[in-house]
Amino acid sequence: MAKNDRVDLSHFTLRQIIEMEACTRCGECIETCPTFAEARNEEIHPLQKINRTKSFWKADHLGLLARLFGIKPATDEIWQDFSKGVYQCTLCGRCHVVCPVQIDTRPLWISLREMLVDRELHPETMNRLRDTVTTNFNISGDPNENRLGWMANMATPPEGLDRRENAEVVYFVGCVAAFYPMVYSVPQSFTTLMDRAGIDFTTMGGEESCCGFPLIIAGMGKDAHNLMRHNIDAVRATGAKRLVAACPSCYHTWTDEYPRLIGEPLGFEVVHETEFLADLIESGALNLKPVDKTVTYHDPCDLGRTSGIYKAPRRILEAIPGLTFVEMKDNREQALCCGGGGDVEMADAEVAKAVGRTRMLQAQETGADLIITACQQCKRTLLGAARANKIRMRTLDISELLMEAIE
Repeated sequence: MAKNDRVDLSHFTLRQIIEMEACTRCGECIETCPTFAEARNEEIHPLQKINRTKSFWKADHLGLLARLFGIKPATDEIWQDFSKGVYQCTLCGRCHVVCPVQIDTRPLWISLREMLVDRELHPETMNRLRDTVTTNFNISGDPNENRLGWMANMATPPEGLDRRENAEVVYFVGCVAAFYPMVYSVPQSFTTLMDRAGIDFTTMGGEESCCGFPLIIAGMGKDAHNLMRHNIDAVRATGAKRLVAACPSCYHTWTDEYPRLIGEPLGFEVVHETEFLADLIESGALNLKPVDKTVTYHDPCDLGRTSGIYKAPRRILEAIPGLTFVEMKDNREQALCCGGGGDVEMADAEVAKAVGRTRMLQAQETGADLIITACQQCKRTLLGAARANKIRMRTLDISELLMEAIE
């Protein structure tokens, strides 16, 4: 693979360079890394990634001073090993939680990927992802006008779901919910709940494009800008006052990446499904009947550590009469990743499956009947892990659980 002559430091902020220098090499991050725990590849864990990156840019930019300290230019083999480790990271952010100097690791890992893309040292699968998303406007490669295909087997789908003007709320469905039948029940449940609560809402239908998150975390954020601007314009054109997303990755992208891209407020509020549903329940818009089950809850990485939303899903679970809620050993800030993040499924599917298996075993230890989450991708990954490992536990999105509880 071709590569540029020197590491381009413009991929890193001044803060990130200082943070790498501030790393104390304590190693706390090593054993907290879920993919390193499964693969035991030294190039995966945070300490090694920081050490490698520092040696790369110092060898390129410090000249004689670098050589005096024994820092040598990296070989092609070292670069290749480094790239493999960087793309085996799920970007879960667990390493940030345990870091004694609070290095903001997740954005740093994305910067590493941008550097690797610049040097053409990224996995070929990421090029296919980029081409699929920028050509078809979704991650599956299906015709984008089929984004409302999940409505097909609903007995009574809500009216006005396809780009109705002047609705108060726009539901941003997301690629996974729109195109993967395994999780069609998530948009079906969520739209039914909103309809029962009397919410005036619509979707963008075939005008909705991928939020851009998969490209951003692949290190290809520049290729997502057109998609992002299109989505902003499309939502603004509806006149809606709020956008609600059930996908935590879409939610994070809308709240963090979009305003930064355009340099101004979006002009409408963005909320996550769990916040929206918790408010509906507490306002009395949804009446709940008892559900006699024991459940545990999986905190999605992009909802919890990335976006700081831990209370809303637990408010919902605590509001359901008769429900017994038990926490897993690792929960909230310490929650394990499901294995479905960071585009790892495309870079190393076996590592992703192993991480999912470990999380499902934690859920099984609680004795719960169900594992509840609030992310379509987490549902896909955990459901796949349960089937592959013969773990008899249903996996539901929190909206699906509420469907069992509404009168």
